[in-house]
Amino acid sequence: MAHIRTAPGLARWCVYILRARGGVLYTGITTDLERRLSMHRAGRGAKFLRGRGALRLVFSRRLGEHGLALRVERRLKRLQKSDKEALVRTAPSRARLLKLLELAP
Repeated sequence: MAHIRTAPGLARWCVYILRARGGVLYTGITTDLERRLSMHRAGRGAKFLRGRGALRLVFSRRLGEHGLALRVERRLKRLQKSDKEALVRTAPSRARLLKLLELAP
């Protein structure tokens, strides 16, 4: 996965969901998905994922500004696992994701 690039001056935050051993889902945000995944896999990321085995990226979506990424992350973390699984299965576009989370303008 490549570093998320945008035009100069534009924010480049994205939200991502990882699947760990046992089907556990972890949600986070970053500006550099490749670097963040490397950190998680090396055990230098979130404590929640340490010792949970192989990690697989199952969803990511570029969002833009940091504030929006934080709001999306918070809403995703509050979803029940079945709703997160549905989101992973359907892989909604940015616009659809914001609408589903009731964050669309």
